[in-house]
Amino acid sequence: MASGFSALIHPVILCGGSGTRLWPASRESMPKQFTPLVNADSSTFQDTARRVADGTAFSRPTIITSSDARFIVAEQLLQAEVQADIVLEPERRDSAAAVAVAALHAARRDPEAVVLILAADHVIGDTAAFVDAARAAAVGAQAGRIMTLGIEPTAPSTAYGYIRKGASIDGVEGAYEVGRFVEKPNRHGAESLIADGALWNSGYFLFRADVMLAELETYAPEILAATRAALDGATTDLDFLRLDATAFASAPKTSIDYAVMERTDRAGVLPVSFPWSDVGTWDAVWDVLPRDALGNAVRGRVELVETRGSLVHSEGEHLTAVVGLDDVVVVSTPDAVLVTSKAKAGLVKELVTQLREKAHPEADAHRRMFRPWGWYQRIDIGERFQVKRIMVTPGGRLSLQKHFHRAEHWVVVRGTAEVTVDDRVVLVHENEAVYLPIGSMHRLTNPGKIPLELIEVQVGSYTGEDDIIRVEDIYGR
Repeated sequence: MASGFSALIHPVILCGGSGTRLWPASRESMPKQFTPLVNADSSTFQDTARRVADGTAFSRPTIITSSDARFIVAEQLLQAEVQADIVLEPERRDSAAAVAVAALHAARRDPEAVVLILAADHVIGDTAAFVDAARAAAVGAQAGRIMTLGIEPTAPSTAYGYIRKGASIDGVEGAYEVGRFVEKPNRHGAESLIADGALWNSGYFLFRADVMLAELETYAPEILAATRAALDGATTDLDFLRLDATAFASAPKTSIDYAVMERTDRAGVLPVSFPWSDVGTWDAVWDVLPRDALGNAVRGRVELVETRGSLVHSEGEHLTAVVGLDDVVVVSTPDAVLVTSKAKAGLVKELVTQLREKAHPEADAHRRMFRPWGWYQRIDIGERFQVKRIMVTPGGRLSLQKHFHRAEHWVVVRGTAEVTVDDRVVLVHENEAVYLPIGSMHRLTNPGKIPLELIEVQVGSYTGEDDIIRVEDIYGR
């Protein structure tokens, strides 16, 4: 595909979603875009970041994410060896506000910069084809169009919105005006749309920053004003740009499709045919994974007997076995198990809503909770005690803190810990322990070159996470 576009495209990755349809692997504390659901050694966010790391086609990317996910984003970018600007949303206001921030941020460098909006949780099977498509669509964006990539359907899916093509766009090879955006249809509607040549709406947009800002001014001025004030009032926090919370909260909560794309007369679409999925449900994950001769896709320690067309996803060291079931999804994590038919996999979101209504902590929190310094994982809990496994990355440092209701015992099992207890600092090596009395001021640091792992035993009348009084924290929490 000829591109005709030689300037660099400015990529902006949106990764603020929670992915509840992929529970229990995806939860609020670690959403699907940061979880290795498809590739065993990388997340879809990391794959997306690498996809736009080609310096001959793209400039330094910008990531727009939530404040809670900032350290996950930073750590995964470091692992992926991708450098990026990270902009923090104080709360979720849907995609229109995020796109407005992206356009404003890019326009400060170059008002005519061509911006590419991407989701962090999509799977694309051909990176070269994707880059070619972005360059081709950028021709239309440079000419003043707001371009989107329309995926040529492979099946009559009810999970995606559709785009009806209009007239050809002069000067942009293979591109069309958008005739109409169509909401997710039923099965019959999807079949009719495909028969008429409609495309799946990928949610990827390319536009000149000044063009998008002009359309926002016309169709969504409240969103533009709120996000401009949020960016004007932004503060730098470590390596992050934190938007002003009060201003950002005043932005109406709506999608860019409703705010601009369905109303503008500048919308264009470029049909593309590279393999693509938004892996929004477990049956979609099954669809993109390699499968055996019986149509089964497995991950982790799994054994199957007389099972066909199924996805079995097992996390941790335990074994998951399935016997005599067809077309099912089984997802086993250390603290929750999901069993559903593939046909009903889309109902998992309703399940999560039910779990939240009944205050099940597993609805949103993983047993392993990630922090800017590493992670901790609960091993056991009971009356007046809790046992955790803690990992601190090299150079990581927990906050200087104290507890009113519990004492702690730390036993180092790997690496070396630098422990502050009130006015003394001690080094604790493998197979050594340290005691932290109730009310003592303490801090844990990993001064070494390898991850520090330890077992923490808490004993006291209350062991909740809110019994932490932080006095000093390098991560600004």
